[in-house]
Amino acid sequence: MAAQFGRRLRRGATTTAVAAVAVAALAASQGPGAVLASDGGGAGGDQPAAGSTPSDDSAASGNSPYYTDLPPLVSPNKPGTSTNLPITGSAQSGIPASVLAAYKKAERSLADTDAACRLPWQLLAAIGKVESGQARGGRVDANGTTFSPILGPVLNGQGFAMIKDTDNGAYDGDSTHDRAVGPMQFIPSTWATWGQDGNGDGRKDPNNIYDAALAAGRYLCAGSRDLAVAADLDRAVLSYNHSNEYLRTVRSWFDYYKRGTHEVPDGSGTVPPPLDGGTDSRTNPGTSPSPTPPASSRPDPKPDPKPDPKPSKPGGGSTSPKPNPAQTLGAVENAGTGKLTATAGDAFAERIKVRAKNSLGGPLAKVPVTFTIAGDTDTRFEGGKSSVTLATGADGTVTAPVLQAGEKTGRFTVRAIATGRSLPAVAYTATVTARQADAIARTDDKALTAAPGAEFADTVAVKATYRGAVASGVAVTATMITDGDAPVENDKGPYFKDADGNTVRTLTDLKTGADGTLTLPKIYADDTTGTYRLRLTTEGGATVVIELDVEAPAA
Repeated sequence: MAAQFGRRLRRGATTTAVAAVAVAALAASQGPGAVLASDGGGAGGDQPAAGSTPSDDSAASGNSPYYTDLPPLVSPNKPGTSTNLPITGSAQSGIPASVLAAYKKAERSLADTDAACRLPWQLLAAIGKVESGQARGGRVDANGTTFSPILGPVLNGQGFAMIKDTDNGAYDGDSTHDRAVGPMQFIPSTWATWGQDGNGDGRKDPNNIYDAALAAGRYLCAGSRDLAVAADLDRAVLSYNHSNEYLRTVRSWFDYYKRGTHEVPDGSGTVPPPLDGGTDSRTNPGTSPSPTPPASSRPDPKPDPKPDPKPSKPGGGSTSPKPNPAQTLGAVENAGTGKLTATAGDAFAERIKVRAKNSLGGPLAKVPVTFTIAGDTDTRFEGGKSSVTLATGADGTVTAPVLQAGEKTGRFTVRAIATGRSLPAVAYTATVTARQADAIARTDDKALTAAPGAEFADTVAVKATYRGAVASGVAVTATMITDGDAPVENDKGPYFKDADGNTVRTLTDLKTGADGTLTLPKIYADDTTGTYRLRLTTEGGATVVIELDVEAPAA
């Protein structure tokens, strides 16, 4: 958070001036992708970036004295992204094995649930580097949990923000004020909304790198952000900690990691010198990080297959604050969504709406809900996304963006789930119908005649309408038919030619244009004279029958 950054930076490993020069040099050595979408610049470095919009949620990072060291200005000498890379390359490009695996696992998870966000794992690595030095150099156990809680400073308004306790000290050991917790530095109240179970152990622990990395990824992807777009990426980072200095530092590590990384063993990662006069405020009070944890704090080589679902209490032991039924999510339900149907190419008139309820049955606000389109369809949410995550409002409801039908007809499903919660999804069936016309007619009344064995001089043009309006993109079938009450395809008389020049008397791949009109291909006559009939039928059932005369030339 921005208010005290300048003071913290001067106390840290480098000065504002040195950091700014180094970042400028780094940016100058890279391509256009390294340019910030917005930059306050100058003395106003702590102000919001020009044109940026702060997140509706409080920042995830708790005003912690984040690391301000910058990456080397040269590329890593062992580029790559595999978690099986050899232990080689510059020290700064090395990322501890479990930490690297957590970032990549989070990227894969977001690719499945919110592909439109396009979260790169290198962004998580950049934030993890700045927030905690990659979990203090990867000092985590076999499950990815830090050996001791990583805590930011007490947020008591003295040099940092004022945030009163929101978790009864369950995560940060402080029942008076909050402290940011874990390798990704979540404030407890933010963790309550965005916390995830990234390693599948049944817990949401901010001190577990898998849980924290997935939570950070979902937080960065909030709303309709596309992190492949520079402006959206900047907004996401600023929502994490609203400071331009922070944004520039994260951006520098992001660009550095994109050029190459390698895996190093857990516990051997590079950690900057302690901050604030030799005391690392990210550790428990009175302790400092150690490359080798005491024997009593090392993980059991055979972890309990049924881990305690309660969050770890900083300082030892485990506890779980008494849940507040009014703040506990009980269910997500349909909030009165009507029939979902649209014609191909049109927007759905109805929008999907869900309601989050607490354990007492009342509305629950700030619940993130992910809407995902599933099935064989090219329908997308407004903006081209197949998955979006939005939070419920004060009345407990949230409405998905407008659905825009594609050209593929048929049924598909939209699922709404409480993000990161093991609650049943709410499923909605939606249908895209073909474009229709209720009337079709010729655009002129010219007689259509041809001599035996010749082609018809005049073309056939028709126009389709629906309820009096132009009907564009409507499928039309043209068939040469027999006479009688039950006409079928005629085997003689006028005909069309396919792409290979073969005779065909039915055409199906026809559609009206933007103005509702359709001009048929050339029509040819065989050697049999007489009056024949051409029938055109639209999707929607509109029909017109046109006469074709094959006459011998006058003597």
